[in-house]
Amino acid sequence: MNANDIIIRPVISEKSTGLMEGRKYVFQVARDANKLMIARAIKELFNVTPEKINIINMRGKNRRLRYRMGKRAAWKKAIVTLAIGQKIEIFEGQ
Repeated sequence: MNANDIIIRPVISEKSTGLMEGRKYVFQVARDANKLMIARAIKELFNVTPEKINIINMRGKNRRLRYRMGKRAAWKKAIVTLAIGQKIEIFEGQ
């Protein structure tokens, strides 16, 4: 897997925006990615050094689809803490 297959998209929410003040950035990652793969992909894509990575498996939520119940897909979230003095520019709005 290359870096673009591992890091799917950044997660922009009120909670993740608040985490940016503490040098933490949130990404949706591939379901079979591990911490080492995510660290290499972050370093390759954004040229920053990840200090710590936390991974959370997000369960799919049940949703009503007209007359039946459906289910959203489950996904994996990674919270990446960067070294002091580093930041990722795409989150800063530049």
